[in-house]
Amino acid sequence: MTEDDTALFHEQFSDVKPLAQNQAQLSTKPSGPSLAQQARRLAASEMSSGNTEYLSLDHVNLIHPDDFVAYKKDGVQDGVFKKMRLGKYALDARLDLHQHRLEQARIELLRFVEECQRLSLRCLLIVHGKGHKSKPPALLKSYVSQWLPQLSQVLAIHSAQAQDGGTGALYVLLKKSDSKKLENRERHARRLA
Repeated sequence: MTEDDTALFHEQFSDVKPLAQNQAQLSTKPSGPSLAQQARRLAASEMSSGNTEYLSLDHVNLIHPDDFVAYKKDGVQDGVFKKMRLGKYALDARLDLHQHRLEQARIELLRFVEECQRLSLRCLLIVHGKGHKSKPPALLKSYVSQWLPQLSQVLAIHSAQAQDGGTGALYVLLKKSDSKKLENRERHARRLA
């Protein structure tokens, strides 16, 4: 560096004042998640555990009594969904929600799905009725169709075939229970050994 460069540097920075402190301040904030993050985590865990607060009674997108309902989560094979839709799987359990009030239907639906999961039942039939005479029409059908996809255990739903209730019922496919997953792993491990 030449003398001219040094003089130019001092000229350019002549009005700069040194900092009073030359050490960084360490944050005294807790290193854990914020209150907002904790609340979001709690909400997510309650929703995945099937807490009835997330199966809301506040608002529903009403559907027509004769509309078909279809839903499948990512990862469900098209062939499995088609077989369920066509009623090719044996039904392991059935729940009839006819004549149930919404609050009662919500509780029964949760209890039923949790019990079926615990018993390793996979293919269910839930009869909600078409709701032609309800005010507004198809109220229970609309709520049940909205609630089921919110449950973490539910992989897919589809309106049933005519012999099982048609658009007044739903086929429901549940995830494998932890015990069935373990059983499958052990069976495949023995086969590969």
